[in-house]
Amino acid sequence: MIIDFDQIDETVLKSFQGGEKEVAAHMFNDGLNKIMFCRLVPGSSIGEHTHSANSEIVYALSGAATIIIDGATEKLVAGQCHYCPKGHTHAIINDGDADLVTLNVVPQQ
Repeated sequence: MIIDFDQIDETVLKSFQGGEKEVAAHMFNDGLNKIMFCRLVPGSSIGEHTHSANSEIVYALSGAATIIIDGATEKLVAGQCHYCPKGHTHAIINDGDADLVTLNVVPQQ
């Protein structure tokens, strides 16, 4: 199955999970997995939230971000993958000068 994100309408999520500004996403959801192509402009963030029913994989295609996972701070740059296991808490902050573009996968568990 091919997922063509260019053929999926962009959804703008304002203050997503209590974050700053907005997240623009093309989202595929088959009920078992969410696969998203996301863009966070500089200064935007996804607020801190807990993955109680699933995990999340965030692969950075371009840009950079600060990740807060379970209170620890990490730096994510293009070519790296951030993993938030089920039961853990994280936030994503684009504190760089360029858009953060990611491919995110959230499998139901």
